[in-house]
Amino acid sequence: MTDLPKIGIIGGSGMLGRAVAHALLDRMALPPSNLWIANRSGGNTGFEQFPDVQVTTDNARLGEACDIVILSVPPAMAPEIAIEVPGKLVISVMAGVTLDRLQTLTGSDRVVRAMSNPAAELGLAYSPWAASAAIGPSDRDIVTRIFTACGMTDEIEDESQLDHFTAMTGPVPGFVAFYADCMIDYAVKAGIAPAIADRAIRQLFFSAGAMLAHGQASPADHVQQMLDYAGTTAAGLEAMRDSPIRASIAEGLDAAVRKARDLR
Repeated sequence: MTDLPKIGIIGGSGMLGRAVAHALLDRMALPPSNLWIANRSGGNTGFEQFPDVQVTTDNARLGEACDIVILSVPPAMAPEIAIEVPGKLVISVMAGVTLDRLQTLTGSDRVVRAMSNPAAELGLAYSPWAASAAIGPSDRDIVTRIFTACGMTDEIEDESQLDHFTAMTGPVPGFVAFYADCMIDYAVKAGIAPAIADRAIRQLFFSAGAMLAHGQASPADHVQQMLDYAGTTAAGLEAMRDSPIRASIAEGLDAAVRKARDLR
């Protein structure tokens, strides 16, 4: 594919929409003139360095002008999208909005439902997606290119699994930040200066993330290695393993999955 299509993002000034837009501009070699943004204000906030990006308040106008439409608005606003783009490729990153509903909302049978997060701006998101029956090889290629610009991606066969990914990979850095905050709170209560505790735990999570991302060992392998070493970390891991923490994490994820399904 030599010529990149015109891509429009409805909700492109929101946190996620803007992150995807910047990923496309920075890593997909998409000319700014081939990117349209629809928002409520008609302003170019967040795109000042790209004066050729087209900004509109008219979703329908964006739909007419673009070959690919990305939907990135809060799920509750899905009925307000108000576009008819039969035959065009539509990609949604709205939580909980099913493929069937996307077809109804847009008039297109070529729809993809994806989950991503604002780490896309840094090229660090994980974006799984599921496709309608009308999506063919060329569509799959362009969807993969878009989400590869955002980080890592996989197509999944079972659409319902996207609700689980919404819980697991969507809330960046939500759940991880909660664990980090617990560790910082522990350190501060032990008398460590808050700024030092904050810096230490940020670096811990940064280094742990890099090791998990780039190493061959799985998370379970890392845990077992620490247990086998039988040092101080092993003592902590054994206590955690014997605690209800695993069930509590699953309970939290289940709550997020239920909320994603309630959005339908």
